[in-house]
Amino acid sequence: MIDNQTYAWLHDGVSFLLAPALLALLAACAVAAVEAGIAAGERFSGLKKLRAAGNAAHVQALARHRLERADLLARIPPMLGLMATIIPLGPGLAALGQGNPAQLASAVTVAFDATVLGLVAGIAGLVIGKLRRRWYEETLDAMEHAA
Repeated sequence: MIDNQTYAWLHDGVSFLLAPALLALLAACAVAAVEAGIAAGERFSGLKKLRAAGNAAHVQALARHRLERADLLARIPPMLGLMATIIPLGPGLAALGQGNPAQLASAVTVAFDATVLGLVAGIAGLVIGKLRRRWYEETLDAMEHAA
């Protein structure tokens, strides 16, 4: 049977993950902004230059690399947001049980903010990935027809 000391250790270990999860969420939002800028540059000039160069293998490799980044951005931040949502709710609910609703309110605020950050970064990754996928397919089709 698991004793109270093990539960305390587990709780401390999980609570330790909140700060790294929140930092990772902030980093993911920054990466999403950078990726959006890179995607805009691709759309308005980068893809034209790649098409003019005529190296389909290079375009495929570049597309694979950039689409993987966008896919990771679409998937990981929502998971981190969920993790950073659930972690503060445990202590918040415990505080409510001890008659401290202010601590619960603080925990719920952190939880909802983390959810929003995860969704913002995930949505950005999803949109960027979908647009890039279409742009690279169009570029490769145009290169194939030109050859």
